[in-house]
Amino acid sequence: MNKKSMISVALDPPNIVSLVGLLCAVTAIYAAILGAFSLAIVATLWAVVFDWADGIVARSMKNRSDGQKTLGANLDSLIDIVSFGVVPGVFLLAYGDFSVWFLPGAFLLVAVAAIRLSYFNVFGLVDSHTYQGLALDNNIVVLAFLFLSERFFDHSVFSVILYAVLMILAVFNLAPVQTPKFSGKWFYALVILTILFSIFYGLDL
Repeated sequence: MNKKSMISVALDPPNIVSLVGLLCAVTAIYAAILGAFSLAIVATLWAVVFDWADGIVARSMKNRSDGQKTLGANLDSLIDIVSFGVVPGVFLLAYGDFSVWFLPGAFLLVAVAAIRLSYFNVFGLVDSHTYQGLALDNNIVVLAFLFLSERFFDHSVFSVILYAVLMILAVFNLAPVQTPKFSGKWFYALVILTILFSIFYGLDL
């Protein structure tokens, strides 16, 4: 196999899309640390959009080599750990005012993401339309809807609610249950949903 330069790998169109998603994830981490939780939610939703989009771009390119496909899949998986593991973990820590009591939950979110993605890399889907356990990107959509109710609770109360919901989602991420794989037209629904959330949360920024 001919080795490509690392720069050329970064310039592969699907990988560019993946890296834009990583930029969104890093932005979400930055926003969460600053306490800009609405911005963190929006940035993470866009990370989900670009995570879905990189696969669409990759499938549209028929001339990609097996090496490019494998490398792109590995890059996507590593970025997913950041977007759907590290980001929720930092979000939970930041919303909990970096209390030590929130550290186990943050660790669990990152660990679950690493375990689930490692499992998926080896065993893949149950079939072309079904996942084993709840997909990590679904957690972000649930978090976005949950955060709509944040204004109705005291900060300390909502921090407990947030903690509990994220832990429940973590259990479902690894649970031996089958969940549908959303793709195709669902991508456009995700984009519309993300735009609507961007507008709504943008009013609070």
